[in-house]
Amino acid sequence: MVLNQDQQYNAVPPIPTYDEAVAGGSAWHHDIAHSPIEVSRPITEAEAEGQSLLTNPRHAFESSNTNSQHPRGRAPRGYRPPTVETDDESNLFSSDADSDSDDEREADQVRREMQELEIDDSNASGRSRSSWGKRIGLSLSLPQWRWKWKWRLPGLPRRRNGSGSGSGANDQTPSRTQEGQAPEPWLFQPPSLPTFGSAALFLLVGRVLAAVLVLGFLYLLFASDLFSNMARRMGSQMFDPESVRIHVQGSVDPRRIRDHLRHFTAYAHLAGTEGDFALMEDTEMLFRKYGLEDVTRDVYEVYLNYPKAGGRAVEILGVDGKATWSARLEEEDAGGRTTGHQTYVFHGHSKSGVVQGPLVYANYGSREDFQTLKDLGIDTKGAIALVRHYGSLDDIALKVKAAEVAGFAGCLIYNDPADNGFLKGTTAPEGRFMPADGVHRGTVSLMRWVAGDVLTPGWGSKPNMPRMKVDQTKGLVRIPSLPLAYRDAQILLQHLKGIGSKVPKQWVGGVPEIDEWWTGSSFSPIVRLKNEQDEIEKQPIWNVYGRITGIEQGEKKVIIGNHRDSWAFGAAGPHSGTAVMMEIIRVLGDLVARGWRPLRTIEFASWDGKEYNLIGSTEYVEQNDEALRQDALAYINLDTAVTGDTFHAAGSPVFRKLLLQVLNRVADPHYNTTLRNLWDRRGADLESLGADSDYVGFQDIVGTSSLDLRFEGDRHPSHSSYENFEWMETVGDPGFVYHTLLGQMLGLLILELADRPILPFDMTSYADKLTHWVTDLETWAAKQAKDQPLSLDTLRKAASDAAETLRVISRWELEWEKKVLSTSGWESPGLGRQRCEYNTGMAKFETDLLDEAGIPGRTQFKHVIFGPLLWSDDTEAYFPSIRDTVFSGNWTLAQLTVDRVAGVLNQAAANLGK
Repeated sequence: MVLNQDQQYNAVPPIPTYDEAVAGGSAWHHDIAHSPIEVSRPITEAEAEGQSLLTNPRHAFESSNTNSQHPRGRAPRGYRPPTVETDDESNLFSSDADSDSDDEREADQVRREMQELEIDDSNASGRSRSSWGKRIGLSLSLPQWRWKWKWRLPGLPRRRNGSGSGSGANDQTPSRTQEGQAPEPWLFQPPSLPTFGSAALFLLVGRVLAAVLVLGFLYLLFASDLFSNMARRMGSQMFDPESVRIHVQGSVDPRRIRDHLRHFTAYAHLAGTEGDFALMEDTEMLFRKYGLEDVTRDVYEVYLNYPKAGGRAVEILGVDGKATWSARLEEEDAGGRTTGHQTYVFHGHSKSGVVQGPLVYANYGSREDFQTLKDLGIDTKGAIALVRHYGSLDDIALKVKAAEVAGFAGCLIYNDPADNGFLKGTTAPEGRFMPADGVHRGTVSLMRWVAGDVLTPGWGSKPNMPRMKVDQTKGLVRIPSLPLAYRDAQILLQHLKGIGSKVPKQWVGGVPEIDEWWTGSSFSPIVRLKNEQDEIEKQPIWNVYGRITGIEQGEKKVIIGNHRDSWAFGAAGPHSGTAVMMEIIRVLGDLVARGWRPLRTIEFASWDGKEYNLIGSTEYVEQNDEALRQDALAYINLDTAVTGDTFHAAGSPVFRKLLLQVLNRVADPHYNTTLRNLWDRRGADLESLGADSDYVGFQDIVGTSSLDLRFEGDRHPSHSSYENFEWMETVGDPGFVYHTLLGQMLGLLILELADRPILPFDMTSYADKLTHWVTDLETWAAKQAKDQPLSLDTLRKAASDAAETLRVISRWELEWEKKVLSTSGWESPGLGRQRCEYNTGMAKFETDLLDEAGIPGRTQFKHVIFGPLLWSDDTEAYFPSIRDTVFSGNWTLAQLTVDRVAGVLNQAAANLGK
């Protein structure tokens, strides 16, 4: 029994009477610290006030005040510690031991008999009550649990006058003797067992059977994890899901986002540099400050290059071999004194060396453009290519590689005003576009061929792991390259006038003071390209991780990531995403401090080395591939998150329904309507993932469903020193309105993915997309194949069967809801396990779309639907392994690849249907 703590007892006599001893079992003391139900700790007034914003009225913790009847904090409403009330319990130890009254002895005996037979007075209710609620998305409550605890042990049979068994008014007290009289011998003998057929034997057997039944029942309860499941939810059941959503959405603070952006853009921080290390330590500190758990630093040793002062040059040489003109290369000082030295102009992972040759203009530098030069009879062998950013091929690495394949000795890439400059609008720092001296830095490693550290393709770059030689990897180009501002490209283009052929009309750019656009030829002025740099094969880089551990499926993870390194100051890419992520970490950390916990673990990651070749995220994926395939449910990517006011999202189709729900909750104050309405007005849809950010490792290598979020505008001064805090504050997002909206969206998405009982994956949308993608592939293949036979029948059938399985399996959620509703909101342990298995199965479908053999020639990339193409940056091209083999012209291999992809689809659908 649990006695009332306020109840007072008389002092216990030194030697209790026999009657008192056997009656003492009803006075069982129970320390509240050992109660089977843990009482929450007291909460302060400040904590209570904060909790009131989030509290489910049905499970609220009531804050303490001076008028409260309860000290400090209270347990959830409806819960009271078990108590037992008896009549005259306060006198259990206060009877007069010297009383020889027959009436009193008779009364005592009757009371003992009533206790033995468990006859309770109607006024001694002894009943406690507790309300348990499993936090489920339907906002249902669990049934009330009532029980009556009777903490009694069966009494020992008593002897009357030294012999016999039973009970009676003439029982002698075995613990007392008359003064001066020796104790009788029977006091030192063990009590005899009850005789067959006696009432005592009947009571003893009945109590043993009852104890067995109770213990069996308790065993079944504990074996079914009922109490453990309850205990896991006790910490968060007071939080109503809708109240949490409202709180998170209303807590995103644009001022804090602004402060974070200002800090992270304060100085240049290339991967592996001192500035990068300093920001890594700041990130680590903020993760801890904002309440993340298990904050860790993860170090990799990777291949990086850095520009040397005076090690780069672009010159026009005279007939004597001396320079007649030199490019200025560097940008004007755009950061100010407080930012330190701006990053030198260079290409990440470019080839070191000094080359020279005739200058040839090649438009956007695609393979089609170089073929046009060949058709015009322009000799490109040993020449220096001059190409421009953007256009039909946006990946600058493929531009340099195409120039290498075409026989060029070096490549220069400039920013043309027709694509991003004064012809598009006002230039930075006052406007959105690149000024005359602005330079678009970037990496020229072939990420579509080898992602991550180019010397460790397929495994993590940890100490003592094998490494390739620099000249062995397929991930590096073999000719030097440099970026240029159009200010410098203008002089080069002017020197081509009248040489080679006039360019096609679509090749004409927007560089001012160019009277005529010519290709140049082997008779062009000789240009010298110098690119001497520091190359480090084992440069440390640093990822930082922190998490909020889930209470139901703690091993399952929803991962949110953004990189930290930048080519310059990085106000848009990456730190618009960094600032938003830090704010959401703060908001969720505050929730955790109030007692909230998600069902699944939320993990945040700050990647390093993304700008070079997606290194930090890819090395993490490769180092933890098996664990991610098993437990990663979703990955949300933030990078160049805010450059304008138009929302875009790209990702796996499983996110479509959830994304639209979230868009309905977030309103754009500038347009006075929801983002969903704006989305529908322009006919937007979930886009395909490309191959240029940290989702690549997750989606394409380990099959974790990924989503990329961003607000876009027109062009911005990307990867230049003009992309700084002042530009973002005055031009990119004044007032940080769209940073705030993105933060609200991110917070809501995380809550739904990590804390909704049924993982909100849209399997029906995936089914629809599968059939659409196959139809699109058939149309494309028919144009490519011409007279060559290529049958997609097996793939079409596999996609159709998989789509039907996805539609069928998606109905289980409705069945789950019906079962929960039919039991007044109670989810049995068995049904809970089915729900967790269902969630795991949905997430695993994407993982099962991996082909362990990988794309032929690019085995890192294993997803049969998503992945980069070998020579294209078309983001809407699906089934990359099939398209690659068709491009190669090997039709036999193409047919085998089609059948192999169909087999993977069939197996994934079969696994989901189990």
